[in-house]
Amino acid sequence: MSNKHEIEEDLYRAQSRLDDLCKQEGQENTGTQTITIQPKYGEEMQSLREECSQLRIILEAMEASED
Repeated sequence: MSNKHEIEEDLYRAQSRLDDLCKQEGQENTGTQTITIQPKYGEEMQSLREECSQLRIILEAMEASED
């Protein structure tokens, strides 16, 4: 079982990657100030969202057990 610090690092890594993909998918059109979403990374983004959610649940459970 991973320790809390390792889980926090994994969460940070996954969230950073997800943020990067979100930025890459949203391209600003300077002429109209709109953002066009191109779903190039949909599967990877969904996987990262699920991973982040699971890691947050684990961290919450660890924190609850410390109380």
